[in-house]
Amino acid sequence: MIKLFVPGRLCLFGEHTDWAGHYRTMNADILPGASIVTGIEQGIYAEVEKSPVFEMCSDAPEITDVWSDFSCKMSETELKTVAKSGSFFSYCAGVASYMLEWYKVGGVRIHITDMTLPMKSGLSSSAAICVLVARAFNQLYKLNLNTLGEMNIAYLGELRTSSRCGRLDQACAFGVKPNLMTFDGDEIEVKALNVKKTLYWVFADLCAEKNTIKILSDLNKSYPFATTEAEQNLHKALGEWNHENVGRAIRYMAEGNAQALGQLMTESEEQFDQYVAPMSSALWAPKLHETLRDPNIQPLVYGGKGVGSHGDGSVQFLARNAEAQQQLIDYLNGKGMRAYALTLHPVHTVRKAIIPVAGFGTRLYPSTRIMKKDFFPIPCPDGMVRPVILILLEELVKSGVEEICLVLGSEEERKIYKEFFERPLSDEHLHKLNAEAQEYENRILDIGKRLRYVYQREKRGFGHAVYQAAEFAGNEPVLLLLGDTLYRSTTNKPCALQMIEEYERYNQLLVSIHSVPLVDVSLYGILSGVWEDKERTVLNVSVMHEKPKASYAEDFLGVRNADGQKEYYSVFGQYILTPEVFAQLASDIAQADEAGDTTKEIELTAALEAVRQQSGMMGVRLNGTMYDMGNPKALRRCIQEFAG
Repeated sequence: MIKLFVPGRLCLFGEHTDWAGHYRTMNADILPGASIVTGIEQGIYAEVEKSPVFEMCSDAPEITDVWSDFSCKMSETELKTVAKSGSFFSYCAGVASYMLEWYKVGGVRIHITDMTLPMKSGLSSSAAICVLVARAFNQLYKLNLNTLGEMNIAYLGELRTSSRCGRLDQACAFGVKPNLMTFDGDEIEVKALNVKKTLYWVFADLCAEKNTIKILSDLNKSYPFATTEAEQNLHKALGEWNHENVGRAIRYMAEGNAQALGQLMTESEEQFDQYVAPMSSALWAPKLHETLRDPNIQPLVYGGKGVGSHGDGSVQFLARNAEAQQQLIDYLNGKGMRAYALTLHPVHTVRKAIIPVAGFGTRLYPSTRIMKKDFFPIPCPDGMVRPVILILLEELVKSGVEEICLVLGSEEERKIYKEFFERPLSDEHLHKLNAEAQEYENRILDIGKRLRYVYQREKRGFGHAVYQAAEFAGNEPVLLLLGDTLYRSTTNKPCALQMIEEYERYNQLLVSIHSVPLVDVSLYGILSGVWEDKERTVLNVSVMHEKPKASYAEDFLGVRNADGQKEYYSVFGQYILTPEVFAQLASDIAQADEAGDTTKEIELTAALEAVRQQSGMMGVRLNGTMYDMGNPKALRRCIQEFAG
């Protein structure tokens, strides 16, 4: 049994541009649609499992008051009949029929345990249920669809009903985070957006009348070609003017400028009223505008606008703070509306890093009798010769990391690091250095101020070593680097910074990946999955397989590149670990201890796989090269190439 949650969605900016952008297939002068859409905190909770038939049941009062349990054979004919019936289950049957037709799946049982999402409020409850059904089939039958694939199937399934949903409705598939959706004809692109500071939204069902069918019918009359000035202005409002508004909104969210963002909401509504609303009498919205102008609301908000297709459906405001958000909700509820909070939090940026350096370096013996392998000297492009550990630490500092924890084998080892990073050079040695090198000495000492130390006193595997830094990590994401691996970026951004920026987009367990030849897959842990983006840089990981045979990898682990050829991906050596990983490591250690097996190796890979199964994992291809220094051949290559 799998537990799922799918939220409703709220369009913050760019409503109507999804269908408008579709007309580019007929008129190339129309600009692509652009919308900022976010999942909301309210949604549908369910438990799903395989079943001989397609069945749905619910404990949620919001649903049980409307329908009883439903069951249907996994038959294309019967499912399509239900989809066309207009019944409550038509949406679900539409998606199920599509899954059966194209993927030849069996049935599913969907048990809705709770529903906090209001229906018929412009928040796409129908889209949420469609995504829920698509995701249930995808995960239960391991169809290996990415999030965009689930979203597209939810859309196509809903089209098999009498509904004519918009393409942005299924944005709920991407969770409670803002995304930029671009609609270019039949093509859709989704990009996660950054939020710098917490934003306190309030949205409310106006509990009035709205005729979405008439609104869409009237506006579509002006497409694909504008023949009057009013129609030309409509094209601009949903085209170039919208692009400008969306661009500003993205910038304000990234800067944390809530005041400017709220003002932009008000400006966007005024623009909508001037150029879009006159095109349909159904867009006359007295209750919406009365609410937007309410003098009791103004002191609580930075701005407000309509939602979705507009009309008197729903309203949204950007509140000034958490207290104002709650006051506004209470006020709107008191006016007979149904109001809800949406708080968009900034992703907790990565400010800590861990580097395990407790290993002896057996493959580099006998040099490691006298020198730890992370102190091996490496010629660098600027002419300096740095120890491995200093190169790693400088990469972290350049990437904005504030605190770094070194996992050592004993307190005795700490003396080496303190000597290097905390003890100033003697005057005798310092005066022998040129001015540039003397200044660099200060940088080394500054790095030393960022260092923290923990100890792995029992040699119980890499996961056990990482877990020693659990208290250091706290309840924050933390970047993990390998102590015997160097990274050379091919851009102006260090590899670590590339990782951090991707984490801020996806807010999920993250591993860096790179391609390896098929003949070498048996030497690595291989990851497989589906690409989340057109550029094929972000992999939604669905499989982790440790050192597979080449024949198995070729059959089951290949990932298609842009040319349709199979590639094979291994971990590049950088990770961003979430608190769930440390919780899983703690559980693995406790289980081994309870079984009396205090020598069992605790593997990080096993913990990552457990977390992946529960909450997912992304693999990111970085622009750079990895240099593994753990063996003589790799060390020779690094020394030869790193300074180049």
